[in-house]
Amino acid sequence: MSVSRHPVALRLERRVGSATKLLATVMVLPLVDGIFPALVVAGVMGTATGVVETGILIFGGSATAAVILAEMDGDRRQMVSSVLLIGAVIIPLAAIEAAFAPTFRGFLNLPVFERFAGLVILTIAAKTASSEIGEHLPSPGIIIALGLVASFEPTGFAIETSPEYVLNGAAAAGVGVAFALAIAVLSPHLRGRVDIDRFRFGSAVALGVLALPILLGPFELMQTDAPIALAVLAVTTLFAYDPNAGPSAEDDADQTDDAPSDAAAADDGASSPADGIADGDEPSRTGDESDGTDPFAEDDSRAPWL
Repeated sequence: MSVSRHPVALRLERRVGSATKLLATVMVLPLVDGIFPALVVAGVMGTATGVVETGILIFGGSATAAVILAEMDGDRRQMVSSVLLIGAVIIPLAAIEAAFAPTFRGFLNLPVFERFAGLVILTIAAKTASSEIGEHLPSPGIIIALGLVASFEPTGFAIETSPEYVLNGAAAAGVGVAFALAIAVLSPHLRGRVDIDRFRFGSAVALGVLALPILLGPFELMQTDAPIALAVLAVTTLFAYDPNAGPSAEDDADQTDDAPSDAAAADDGASSPADGIADGDEPSRTGDESDGTDPFAEDDSRAPWL
């Protein structure tokens, strides 16, 4: 990638190719590898805070920001159109997958499966933070499959659905699309001013904070409705943003306006010695020419430009 070697996006970039397809793959990946359904079944999106955290950190996050800022070309309208087209796909898919959550909850031992769901989030956080660590960790799909096997209880099987799960799933995907749209709209201003690697590491920390309440549920630790993960992400954004890092339009305009005057000054300065020589004035030299010595050839203090 041109700006940030994001581990997740870089791995997908080798397989996908174009920036638009890469962004679509990054945003659809939680629906494909089972991360999003696992979070729905684990009850992470039971509150509005959980919906927002899932949307920003799972569908959005550092990988989405890295692809938009580092890889996508074209003007703002083209990027917004691409994001809206991707959103038109992932929002219905998220609603459909969330609709089957009550059915899965019926034949799973939820306390056991929730631990695997938290472990999946920690795995994603580790893969986001470091590609070297991610190479030694299993894929999220394998962890979810192991969780399904470990928590499977067929006695409670029944096909169920709930409008609440459908709305929450669609809302989480919508939050992720809104995050991507905000990055696309602000991309001319954010490029060069956002340290994507720093934002990536902060996003990994926020994912870890999101996973802790799920993993520590049996111990009743960090059981709070406060949006701690969002707070961590907000602090990360502040540290990753540097308003003075990128050149502004005013600076470019000033440099463009000053260029002719500087060139003219250079021309005037360059023409003055030539004019003196043209008038027949020879530059004076000091020193004893009779003995063949050149005072400027040996004394560096008198000729500091040598």
